[in-house]
Amino acid sequence: MANISSPSADAILTWYDRNARDLPWRVPPHESRAGVLPDPYHVWLSEVMLQQTTVAAVTRYFLDFTGRWPRVRDLAEAEDEAVMGAWAGLGYYARARNLLKCARIVSRDLDGRFPDTEAELLKLPGIGPYTAAAIAAIAFGRQAVVLDGNIERVMARVYRVETPLPGSKEKLRGLARGLTPVERAGDYAQAVMDLGATICTPRSPACGICPWMESCEGRLAGVAETLPRKSPKAAKPVRFGVAYLGIGPEGAVALETRPESGLLGGMLGLPGTDWREDVPEAVPPVEAEWREVPGEVRHTFTHFHLRLKVFVGRVDALPRDRLRFYPGDDDLPDRLPTVMRKALRLGLSAVEDGFVERA
Repeated sequence: MANISSPSADAILTWYDRNARDLPWRVPPHESRAGVLPDPYHVWLSEVMLQQTTVAAVTRYFLDFTGRWPRVRDLAEAEDEAVMGAWAGLGYYARARNLLKCARIVSRDLDGRFPDTEAELLKLPGIGPYTAAAIAAIAFGRQAVVLDGNIERVMARVYRVETPLPGSKEKLRGLARGLTPVERAGDYAQAVMDLGATICTPRSPACGICPWMESCEGRLAGVAETLPRKSPKAAKPVRFGVAYLGIGPEGAVALETRPESGLLGGMLGLPGTDWREDVPEAVPPVEAEWREVPGEVRHTFTHFHLRLKVFVGRVDALPRDRLRFYPGDDDLPDRLPTVMRKALRLGLSAVEDGFVERA
């Protein structure tokens, strides 16, 4: 193979200065070059939201959160139910629980200021190695090695790393470390993220306009689009469950706040059974004439597929402490996680069809 030029931070920073995405939590490069750093609260909030979630999905939630709770102290003082409701639909709900825990520690113990080093950031709830590095680099200008999925893909292609992930992760981290500059480390990290999101995409990368085109070993070998390689994933199991939609006075809906631990912890939802790999025995939350709704809810979580049967019934009173009536208005679905939103809609459609009578 002919000698090729090495990738450089300068080349991608020059590209970033012209092509940076306009994101609400980001300081534009012309301002960052002048020494302006973003609000650490905004960086932290956006990075937590972006875990396992796309920029397009996060933007609306970020603007809503910062509009309602403009400072970390405001978020720390918010009611749990308000924050969990605002998070509904974004998924991975342990992030929301840790968000509140972290905000309260920063507000109470750190005088409302986020730490500026990876080591100290890692001590906070919900902040792992990637998030700590991203906050340290972007919010504080530290020379931290940021390695998300986009950056892994770019490194694997530029250096033609053919060992499958996750086995190649530490090698990719080392390669990323070798490129991370002392100056403008945060801009550099965001530049490589943008490159992966807009040019070095998983399919059909636009190699012809890439600032590292002449340095990319994967492109020169004709294998860029096949990288990074990934080890085969095991098939996801299927779990089954039952959810109960209780219709109360004036069309109110009986909901529970789920336990803090476990999947969807702390979120509002329909009461129901555990989710198991065999069909669970129906255990209604209160006595009523429950009727099974035709069809089922299907939803996929990270580690399993869920198939959920829905029962509806008229409920006049709620003896259980965790159950409360909520107005069955148009805003209610927005307060629920996606799978519960699906179950609510399936049940309400049956109610509209006369499956049970409204009070």
